[in-house]
Amino acid sequence: MNETAPSVTPPAQAKAAGRDRSRFRAVLSAVLFVPAALAAGVLTLSSERAGRCVTYGEQCAQGLPGWLFVWSAGIAVVAFVVALAAPALRVRQAALAAQLLAECTALMVILSYA
Repeated sequence: MNETAPSVTPPAQAKAAGRDRSRFRAVLSAVLFVPAALAAGVLTLSSERAGRCVTYGEQCAQGLPGWLFVWSAGIAVVAFVVALAAPALRVRQAALAAQLLAECTALMVILSYA
């Protein structure tokens, strides 16, 4: 007798789908970083202190150093590449976590200038 294959997904295929999610999330967070940075910049410029700084040159805050933004954005790019290229699931997940942390740090640097 011929038996049909069960419609339930085997565990091996379920694990493969999990790997694709980590890569998808890495790409999604990298793509959404640019609009988030623009929104953070608009929020920063809409504060009263930033408006006075731009208009009159008064109450300008030092904020966090610019090198912190450059380093966190660079680390996010490296973690993004690792998250896409690594063959092991644990390495991709760790790289995704590092990417998200670095992107959040870069956004906080932008917001700190308010």
